[in-house]
Amino acid sequence: MKIIIAGAGEVGFHLAKLLSYESQEITLIDTIKESLTYANNHLDIRVIKGDATSIAILKDARIDSAALFIAVTSSETTNITACVLAKQLGAKRTIARIANTEFIEQGDDLGFTKFGIDELISPESLAAGEIELLINQSGFNESYQFEDGALTMLSLRLSRNASFVGKTVKEAAEGIPELHFVPIAIQRYGTQYTIIPRGDTIFKEGDKVVFVTSKSGDKELFDLSGKVKTEIKNVMVLGGSRIGYKTTQDLCSNKFNVKLIEKNKERAFELADELPNSLIIHGDGRNVELLDEENIGDMDAFIAVTGNAEINIMSCLVAKSKGVKKTIALVENMDYFELSHSIGIDTLINKKLLAANNIFRYIRKGEVVAMTKLNNMNAELLEFLVSPKSKICNSRIKDLDFPRSAIVGGVIREGNGLIPLGNFRVLPGDRVVVCCFPRSISEVEKFFF
Repeated sequence: MKIIIAGAGEVGFHLAKLLSYESQEITLIDTIKESLTYANNHLDIRVIKGDATSIAILKDARIDSAALFIAVTSSETTNITACVLAKQLGAKRTIARIANTEFIEQGDDLGFTKFGIDELISPESLAAGEIELLINQSGFNESYQFEDGALTMLSLRLSRNASFVGKTVKEAAEGIPELHFVPIAIQRYGTQYTIIPRGDTIFKEGDKVVFVTSKSGDKELFDLSGKVKTEIKNVMVLGGSRIGYKTTQDLCSNKFNVKLIEKNKERAFELADELPNSLIIHGDGRNVELLDEENIGDMDAFIAVTGNAEINIMSCLVAKSKGVKKTIALVENMDYFELSHSIGIDTLINKKLLAANNIFRYIRKGEVVAMTKLNNMNAELLEFLVSPKSKICNSRIKDLDFPRSAIVGGVIREGNGLIPLGNFRVLPGDRVVVCCFPRSISEVEKFFF
């Protein structure tokens, strides 16, 4: 597949890096020579220096043969304009990164597809949505919803008092009358190895386990994992960035009590006007005395979303030391994911990864309607739409010659999330959630052609 990416910044470079691993034909366009030089030296891609809104540059990139054009420059106007031009010049599908979330919220009324823009993405809006989901699923470290929560992906670390530690997957399932969740990936404590669990896989203390659950499965997981669900009501947000603003706005609309700390005085006053239901504090969130004055110890959650990952991590550690139950830090460096639990932070989020997950489904074969990469694990979670012609259609799960490096985690049928066992038969119109290693994706996709 030929893919053209406009913008060699953090999101654009990360996308180009991931897509180049997939053996896609990638062209990267940017006006900054240094960014392109770095990408050219580290990735097997073609680079073009120039403005993505230039017709000559787009033609040089062979836009007429592009299956996908992705505009992720720092300029919203450039991204929208480039996508409109790309579509007119022959690109089959276009995606524009935007900052103004109103465009997404009012997308149906504005009709961006009429102009030639197939999809709008906002990394900031995606990050805010991820944070809100994590706050609502407070006992878990990662969360991702399919079809508005019909199925949910959740991850946790197994403590020694989890009831299924020491048992095989099959033994653990036998003790549950009606199954509302299934393990789809395991990472052993202290390693970077990802396991796709089978019936004879043994749960061990310290394992990071990723589950797919139906609507009541999260409550069962709380009980069986030995965790106590703590209600989150009081939240402190550090950083009045777009993510901080959107997170505060969303949490306030859901009746959370939110304090937002912003270092820039002018920005703090702007936020106070725009977020009347929250308490805006002008100050430096690195100041421990300020945090104590604002009763950080009484907070149920602390969310650090400044533009500096180190500040976010350190402030979360301070919050943890003051007894805050849930901490979330925004980071840009993917390598930090490996450190999150070893240093005591509950969850790290990354805009680049969220944006990449949102875009990746457009390059998959078969009817992929959603996907996510598992944080710090070598596995992907994909949601496929089953057509009458799909190989998987009308087949029972146990009859499928599915690769051992992949597992069916759940099925959504008519809006209801189901946990399929061996005798479950897949029907046309079902949405099937599959977890697999990247090397197995092409093999899995064949079942959904």
